[in-house]
Amino acid sequence: MPDRKLKIAIAGGGIAGLALAAGLIKKQHLEVRVYESVAAYKDIGAGLALHMNAIKAMMLLGPEVRQAYLDKALTMVEDEEKEMVTEVVLAQGPHKGQLVAELGRAKGRKTVSRADLLEGVLGLLPEGTVEFGKKVKEIEERSDGNDDGGYAVHVTFVDCTEVEADVLIGADGIHSPTRSYLLGADHPATEPKNHDGWQIYRTMVPVKEAVKHINPKWTTTVPILLGPRGHVNCIPLNKNTRLSAGVAVRGKQFLTDGKLDPEWYSDYSEDAQQIVRLVAKDTSASWKAADHDHAPFYSKGQVCIMGDAAHASLPFAGNGAAQALEDAAVLDALFAHVTKPGQIEMALKAYDEVRRPRSQMVVEIARRFGRVYAYAEEEGRMHEDPEKMRKFFGEMGKVTNEFDVKGQNARAVRMFVELSRKGEGIDE
Repeated sequence: MPDRKLKIAIAGGGIAGLALAAGLIKKQHLEVRVYESVAAYKDIGAGLALHMNAIKAMMLLGPEVRQAYLDKALTMVEDEEKEMVTEVVLAQGPHKGQLVAELGRAKGRKTVSRADLLEGVLGLLPEGTVEFGKKVKEIEERSDGNDDGGYAVHVTFVDCTEVEADVLIGADGIHSPTRSYLLGADHPATEPKNHDGWQIYRTMVPVKEAVKHINPKWTTTVPILLGPRGHVNCIPLNKNTRLSAGVAVRGKQFLTDGKLDPEWYSDYSEDAQQIVRLVAKDTSASWKAADHDHAPFYSKGQVCIMGDAAHASLPFAGNGAAQALEDAAVLDALFAHVTKPGQIEMALKAYDEVRRPRSQMVVEIARRFGRVYAYAEEEGRMHEDPEKMRKFFGEMGKVTNEFDVKGQNARAVRMFVELSRKGEGIDE
């Protein structure tokens, strides 16, 4: 055991930061603090339908993390044994109505709002672990830290308060100050991008109101209805009491004065048209989608990034939160073995080497999903061949959903041990 606890500062109290903290707080040699920029959580985004890899990652962080998700997501206890999938259906064209994919199949998979999930994981943390209203302003790494017992990282927040820590883990979102610090403000991959001009039109309505306007089937499951002028989807939230419905439009050519026009969708299936009309009534929950071009590294010195700060992706593959949870699982496994400040940099190198290729591949998959959804795939008119589309989604789904998350943790720990045995860290 070290002479003092290692101090872990996590910038960002979203899914990535809280999940990581929930794992790390159980390690007696660590002192963990989370610094969240907002004053209170807001229910933003379309909601989450976590895939199997996400559920596996939560289990590795601790069964209580998975249980927090189930408690917030499931309507009935017996739902834990039910398998849920995302149905991908062609809504326009000669094969209208054909099912071309069932994504994310997993027992206990249910939709959950981001705010509900955050509340559930926050409840696992001791009081005082999370400080709100703490947005990172400046980061400084000090050469006199660690060796003489001092801290290696100094963080100044916008409110002028300061903290010191042995390591800073940036889980501070798509506009991450920590990412800007690591890559440099002028690096081409620092700021988020929207290469295809995606606009997400979305509404939030009570389910009892939604069933008056759309097929009731889509208030209890997750459809993605495809077409060239935008794909349509629904996600039930808050234990099936509220519905998030949206239309994701690629480019501005299918908009009328920047507004969602149901007339553009007159050749879509009736189910899709109903959802479009519902969304068009109130698009106040809309946003422009964005992701990150690939960072050349996720860590430098004793600072690293994770979650959306490292690899923000478009929402179309449904794996953004899952990748954040995989990050958390790997970092949690590594820091179980980090007992000295001198080992931190090697642990972060192992995290970077293991997580960066996979998470950036998922960013590319999400981009490709969006183009396939919009009938704009570069490699051919896939929507004209439903069997080809089924094969594509099946192969991509295996990459994301059926991944060996436990094996990934083991690879990261092995790499850390190998680095340590080169004389830079732990004893054999």
